[in-house]
Amino acid sequence: MDLLHVVIGSEDGTIEWWQMSIRGVLIFAVGVFAVRVAASRAFGKWTPLDIIFAVIIGSNLSRAMTGSAPFLPTIVASLILVAIHTGLARAAAQLDWLSFLVKGGRRRLVHNGEPDKRSMRKAGIGDGDLEMALRVQGHTDLATVSEAYLERNGDITFIPKDDDPDPC
Repeated sequence: MDLLHVVIGSEDGTIEWWQMSIRGVLIFAVGVFAVRVAASRAFGKWTPLDIIFAVIIGSNLSRAMTGSAPFLPTIVASLILVAIHTGLARAAAQLDWLSFLVKGGRRRLVHNGEPDKRSMRKAGIGDGDLEMALRVQGHTDLATVSEAYLERNGDITFIPKDDDPDPC
C-alpha cells in the first residue's frame, strides 16, 4: 500500500501534479472500461472515449474552479488527459483494434430479416426499439431488411434486401 501512495499520492489531499496525472490516467482507463461494458445506447452519439473524457475533464475543472483541488496540478492533469484523448482518437482512426477497444464496435441485430434475440438482449435492445428504428428509417416491414446493426454510436442501421423496391 505504501508503494501505491508513492505513485498516486496520499489521501490527505496533498499530491503532486504527476501523481494527479497518474490518477487521471487510471480513472480514464477504468472509465473507458466501465462505459464499454454499459450499453452504448445510453449515451447517444458519444463514444465511450468521449464520455469518459467529458466526465473526467468536467469533474477536474470544476474542482479547480471551486478550489477543492489545487489549481495548477488539476490544470496540468486535465491538459495531460486532453493530450491522451487526442492521441487515442488519432491512433484509433489508424488502428482498428484500438478503435474497437476504446470506441466499441457494431452488433448485428437482424440477419436475413430475422431478429437475433440473443444479440438484441445483450445490447439491451427490445422489439419496440427495433421497430421504432425501422419506422424512423422509412421501412415498414422487417422482412424487407437483410441486416440490421447496432452501431457503436447507438444508432440502429438497416441494410435492405436487394429486392426491396423502396429502401427509404
